Amino acid sequence: MKLVLLFGPMAVGKMTVGQELAQITELKLFHNHMTIELLCPYFGFTPEMWELTYQFRMQIFETYAKGEGYGMIFTYVWSFEVQQDWIYAKQICDIFEKNGGEVYWVELEADLDARIERNRSENRLAHKPSKRDVEQSEARMLAGVEQHRLNSGEGELVHDRYLRINNTDLTPEEVANRIKTHFEL
Repeated sequence: MKLVLLFGPMAVGKMTVGQELAQITELKLFHNHMTIELLCPYFGFTPEMWELTYQFRMQIFETYAKGEGYGMIFTYVWSFEVQQDWIYAKQICDIFEKNGGEVYWVELEADLDARIERNRSENRLAHKPSKRDVEQSEARMLAGVEQHRLNSGEGELVHDRYLRINNTDLTPEEVANRIKTHFEL
């Protein structure tokens, strides 16, 4: 069982890269908005929605990690200055590792201008209804950039299976192929 933890700032291309990686491997994509979009129509972006999102995800991870599948790609926006985000990432990884799985850490980064453009992409809007109010989505993204550190610092993440890719000028296919090749997935 494998877990590719694919993380980086909003609109960096996590879901799109995950879609491509799922197509060229046997990994299943579980992008973070799959639970958000399920719950947001009922609860909005409230603490209740985030708590349910957490519970749903943990149950999905627990159940999937015990199965016979090849593995999963999970996308995540990590605020590196928030201790709870570190704990959350560790909890997810621990679930897979305690079931004999391997965790692959993939961090994406891209220039803000590229991310602003990607925030309006057809694929993103098709899969993430909560992003369809593009002005509001962009405002949330820019606020996130101001309030949080969304990429790790040099040497902050030390793992045997870690890869950082600046995908500003790369296609999702190129990034997915780099991940597949680097980790021999």
